[in-house]
Amino acid sequence: MTHSMDLIPAPLSVEHQGSGHRSLDALTTLDAGPGTESTARWLRTALGAATGLPLADGSGPHAIRLRISEEVAREYGPEGYRLAVGDTSVVIEGGGPAGAFWGAQTLRQLLGPEAYRKAPVTDGDRDLPLVTVEDRPRFGWRGLLLDVSRHFMPKDDVLRYLDLLAAHKLNVFHFHLTDDQGWRIEIERYPKLTEVGAWRARTKWGHRASPLWTETPHGGFYTQDDIREIVAYAAERHITVVPEIDLPGHAQAAIAAHPELGNTDVVDTAALTVWDTWGVNPNVLAPTEAVLRFYEGVLEEVLGLFPSTFVHIGGDECPKDQWKASPAAQARIKELGLADEDELQSWFIRHFDRWLTARGRRLIGWDEILEGGLAEGAAVSSWRGYAGGIAAAEAGHDVVMCPEQHVYLDHRQAPGEDEPMPIGYVRTLEDVYRFEPVPPGLAPEAAAHILGTQANVWTEVMENRSRVDYQVFPRLAAFAEVAWSALPAPEARDFPGFARRMSTHYRRLDALGVDYRPPAGPHPWQRRPGVAGRPLEGTPPNV
Repeated sequence: MTHSMDLIPAPLSVEHQGSGHRSLDALTTLDAGPGTESTARWLRTALGAATGLPLADGSGPHAIRLRISEEVAREYGPEGYRLAVGDTSVVIEGGGPAGAFWGAQTLRQLLGPEAYRKAPVTDGDRDLPLVTVEDRPRFGWRGLLLDVSRHFMPKDDVLRYLDLLAAHKLNVFHFHLTDDQGWRIEIERYPKLTEVGAWRARTKWGHRASPLWTETPHGGFYTQDDIREIVAYAAERHITVVPEIDLPGHAQAAIAAHPELGNTDVVDTAALTVWDTWGVNPNVLAPTEAVLRFYEGVLEEVLGLFPSTFVHIGGDECPKDQWKASPAAQARIKELGLADEDELQSWFIRHFDRWLTARGRRLIGWDEILEGGLAEGAAVSSWRGYAGGIAAAEAGHDVVMCPEQHVYLDHRQAPGEDEPMPIGYVRTLEDVYRFEPVPPGLAPEAAAHILGTQANVWTEVMENRSRVDYQVFPRLAAFAEVAWSALPAPEARDFPGFARRMSTHYRRLDALGVDYRPPAGPHPWQRRPGVAGRPLEGTPPNV
C-alpha cells in the first residue's frame, strides 16, 4: 500500500509497521476520550457518509481510539498528534483537541480518495495501511482570506470552504466582510448597512480597465444567525474565524447606506451608491466622533458574534485626498495636534486598538497601519511584500505573512491566453510550494513574532464558487504544506515529490467536487475568452 506516502501536507514522520493493513468494517466503533468529542462527531459524519459504516460509540478491539495525550503535547504541542494503525488497533493521540482533529484528517487521507465522497461508491471493507504518523504544524496561524464583498459567496459555499480548509489542516479563516462593493454582515442597530449596502446595480466584468459590465444586480449578506452557524461550524473543525470590518478606507458601501459617514463637506455623499467597479476608492470615512461611535456600534455586534481574539480592521489603501480638501478633517488634525493626514489615519487605527484592547481583543490590520506609528498590541498582515512584516516584527509586533507577490491566489497561475481574466504575476503551483514565510536574515527574536502565514483570495474577477475553486486549487494544497510542514529552504524543496503526491490529492479534490485548475491547463468552460485581466510580466519583485 503506497497511498500513505501521499499525505498533504507532509507529516513530520511516517513509519511503516509492515505490509498488511487494518480494515474498517461494520464492527468498527469510535472510543472518544475527553476533549475528542468534536473529532468523533466529525469522523462519524464524514467517514460514516463516505463508507456507509455506523461507527457507533464503543470501546473494545474494533475501536478507533481518540485520546488527548500529555506526552504528545510535550513533544508536539497542542496541534500535534500521533496516529498509530496496528494489526489490532487504530489510535489517534492529540496534544490537544485540535491535534486529535488533525490526526483524524490524516486518517481520512490514508483511507483513499473515496473517503472524500458523501456516500459509498464501493462495497467492502475500507483498508488502512499499517503506519505510525507523528506530526505537528510549523506555524500556529495557517490562514485563508476570502473576500465575499467583491463577489458574495452564499453561506453553504462558505461552510464548504471551511471543510476544504480543515482537509488541508488550515486553521484560520479571515472573513473579509465589508468593502466598497458590498457590506455583507447584518448589523441589527444599522439595518441600512445591508438593506442598501449589500446590493449593487451592476458589476464590472473583468479587470477595471475592461469595457464590459454585468447588468445583473449583485449582492447578498449573512444574517447574524448565518454568522453564528459559520463560526460554530468552523469551531467544530478547530478553525478560528477572524472577521474584517475595513476602515477608514474601503468604505463606500457603508457611506452609500449612511451618507453622514463620509466627508460631506467635500463630496455629495448622498449621491454615492455601492461601488460597481474595482480599484482604490477615494470615498473614505470622515474623522468625526460620530463615525467612531457608529463603528463602535458595528464592532460591538461583531464581538458578540465572533469569539476570535483577533479582529481585523483593514486600514489599507486609504487615499488622503478628501481629508486634504475637507475643512472639517483639517480642523480635526489641528485639534488633535497631528502632523498630517497619515497621522489622522493612525489616529483612527489607534482608537480602535484601544477600544478592542479594553474588551480583551487584539487589533490586526494591513501593513499600512505601520504608517504614522503603530499602537502597542496591534498585529500586522504583511501584504505589500515582506518589508512591512519585517519592520513590524523587529519592532516587537506579531505578524501574519501574506505577501501579494507570493500568495495572492487571485493572481494567475500560468502564462498564456487560456488563463481566465489573468491578474498579476504568474504564480505557479511550484512557486507557491517554494514560498518561505520567514525571510532569511531575520533575527530569532523578530522571527518569533511571525505567527504564521495566509493566502488571500480577492474576488473581483471570481464571480462564483467555481471561479474561486479554480484560483484557489491546486495552489492551496502547496500553501498548506508550506504553512504546516517542516520544509527545507525554498530551493531545496522536493517539488517533484510534492507533484507525485498531488496525483492522489487531485483525486481527493475530484471526490470533493473542487473545480481546480488541471495541471495541463483550464478546461474549456474554465476559460473567459475576451475578458480583460491585468497580467504583469516577469518575476515579481522581492520586497
